[in-house]
Amino acid sequence: MTPRPKCRKALACALIVGPLAAGLTACGGDSSPLAAAPYDAGDQVVVNADAAEDGGRVDSREPLEVTASGSGSRITDVLATDAAGRRLAGKLSSDGDRWRSTSPLAAGVRYTVVVSTENGDGAPGSRTLRFQTKPADGRRLGVTFGPERGTYGVGQPLVAELSHRMRGAGERRTVERALRVESTPRTEGAWHWVDGRTLHYRPKGFWPTHATVTVSSSLGGVGIRDGLRGGDTRPLTIRTGARVEALVDMSAHTMSVRRNGKHLRTLPVTTGKSGFETRNGTKVVLGKQPFIRMQGTSIGIPEGSSESYDLPVHWNTQVTRSGEFVHAAPWSTGSQGSANVSHGCTGMSTANARWFYELVRRGDVVRYVNGSGDRMDPFDNGFGDWNLSWKEWRRGSALTGGADAEHVRNGPGRLRFES
Repeated sequence: MTPRPKCRKALACALIVGPLAAGLTACGGDSSPLAAAPYDAGDQVVVNADAAEDGGRVDSREPLEVTASGSGSRITDVLATDAAGRRLAGKLSSDGDRWRSTSPLAAGVRYTVVVSTENGDGAPGSRTLRFQTKPADGRRLGVTFGPERGTYGVGQPLVAELSHRMRGAGERRTVERALRVESTPRTEGAWHWVDGRTLHYRPKGFWPTHATVTVSSSLGGVGIRDGLRGGDTRPLTIRTGARVEALVDMSAHTMSVRRNGKHLRTLPVTTGKSGFETRNGTKVVLGKQPFIRMQGTSIGIPEGSSESYDLPVHWNTQVTRSGEFVHAAPWSTGSQGSANVSHGCTGMSTANARWFYELVRRGDVVRYVNGSGDRMDPFDNGFGDWNLSWKEWRRGSALTGGADAEHVRNGPGRLRFES
């Protein structure tokens, strides 16, 4: 059987079954013809009136509501995440007419909402909306910590999202001094300013296994600038599990997996072919999705053409927001272990993909070496924090490196998949 072509597609173009990992995007370069966006579904959905315009401000006391408005159209999925990576829970009506959040919005927080739709002809579309909730008190600086409470791999960074942008090095130093991270066992770590409202924290090396990590703020009542004082912040505690690391050698077409330093398996894989090269560097597992259906027509590939596809994709482990996944690719088993034929994802047999999927959790580490693609970006495409040396990392601290400039320019990219 001739291997079928790999699929790259916009997240909003796929028919998704089950909950989505936060912040899904695509894995190849935007210059690829397969990176084309799906059709704009902006006229098919209505979001809270205050958020109707991209960048609007929303009252956090009101639920987020998305309603289908186009004739014959319906909502197939809604993914809402805040800038700290926390997901907003919600419920979609059985007829696809309405989605409504079931957990409260946080005050003074930025959200990204991706709405996936389907029109009367069955063609999928999407709308992406970004908005900010109003601070509970506009004179108070709020801090939201992420990720969510839970157990993570040893590569999971912490995130602090501020309700107001810090205007200079002095304000950043004031904030950073008040953010405390404590771990048991103890380990050295530091904050790094991604931009004027976002900080990441990571240790010098990975977190210890089975550690307890608590992040808190003592900003309450502290003066930040005229008219702005620190507010009270709820602390966050996460735990780490075993140390699970995967090493993908893209020239050898293998993935070697270790748990707590013990080699478990070496798996034959295929990664991105010419023009769709998989990124080099260290990536952190962002989430998992057991099933995704991908269709080439949703990104403009004519049905029946040589690049046409309609594939059920199983056991998807996400490692970049731009859409790089480790997943089952039964159509390329003849190339796994010998050639790179994908559009950027790491393909393997169904049995191996399921084994890997069931082994890993968010925060586990996948490192890619010996490829010809670009290097993983530290911040624009998921958690690439470990691609900075410790010296480079500390330069991003307002206390040790005098962080004074924006480190991230572009924000999240277009949402899409690539297999």
